[in-house]
Parts: sequence; C-alpha cells; structure tokens
Amino acid sequence: MLRDPAHPPLFAALLRHYDELVDHVRRRFGDRHFARDVLQDVCVQLLERPPVGEVAQPLAFLRHVTTHRAIDCYRAQRTRQAHADAWQADGAVTDAQSPDVADAIAHRQIVDHLERCIAALPKRCQEVFILHRLHEMPQQEVALRLGMSRGMVARHMARAMALLAPAFDGIGTATPSPSIPSVPPSPSP
Repeated sequence: MLRDPAHPPLFAALLRHYDELVDHVRRRFGDRHFARDVLQDVCVQLLERPPVGEVAQPLAFLRHVTTHRAIDCYRAQRTRQAHADAWQADGAVTDAQSPDVADAIAHRQIVDHLERCIAALPKRCQEVFILHRLHEMPQQEVALRLGMSRGMVARHMARAMALLAPAFDGIGTATPSPSIPSVPPSPSP
C-alpha cells in the first residue's frame, strides 16, 4: 500500500473511488483492461508529479486527470495501430514474407534522419510539431497544452515545416512506406 503519498486526500479518494473511476473510463472507451491501465498511469503520474496546492474536489480532479490520460493513451494506441495497418497494407509484412534486410536498414536510416532533423528544431517548434503532426493533436489543443495562442502555434508549425523541408526533398525518389517520406541519409563526415 502507499505510504505517505504527496497528497493523502487525493490518494484516499483514488482508493475509495477506484471502481467508479474505472467505470468512468470504461463507459467512454469500452474496455475495462484499458481503463485499469489508465488508472495505473494516473497513479504513477500523481506520484511522480503531484498537483501543486490543495485539491478542493479530489473526485472531480481525478475524473478530469483520468479522462485526459485516457484520451492520450487512446490516441497513442490509435496512432500505433494506424502505422501497423499502413505497414501491413503496404505489403511489407505478410505471414509468408518478411521485410527485406536492405529495405529495413534503409527504412531505419530514414527514421533516424527524421528523428535527428526533428531534434534539431528549436524547442518550441519541436514541441508544437510533435504534438500537432505526430500525435495528431488539433492546433487549439496544442495551444492550450503549451500555454500559447493558436496563432503562435501556427507560426511555430510553419517555422518547423520550413526548417524540415530539406529533409523531405527526396520524396518520391525511392519506394518508401506511405507514412515515412524518402529522405537521403545525412552525409557522413
């Protein structure tokens, strides 16, 4: 059991209303196992980053945090599934055939190059790009999450796309996966 958590009333409410919170997530997302995983993530999140200050309504706070955590988990799960489906639909992976080693290495080089390009973006441009493009979060939600105006999100997104444009120059020169553009590997020194 938990000993001396950062917010005893919050954890007491979590333990007291655990089944209710699981049902709250299950009703919206339809899967009890998913709901339990979300609650576990919320517990870890609250232990790692407890809320600052007093929580006046612990159950309402927990419902809010749980709902947002479930949405994040659902989106991540949906994105992973979309990539897996695209990979399967591309014919790259079937029961009778596995990806060619050269294709796998080329794919890994493309992904590594894109990761380096994204990592080289200025911090705010990088955050906006990742949330909007990779996590498919609407610009308004990105603005709320990062505490900036929607216009500033659009400006950071435009700057990120302009800085990443050279990485996408090689589109169409090879046979890439539909979700990852063909990008020439960075020259070795």
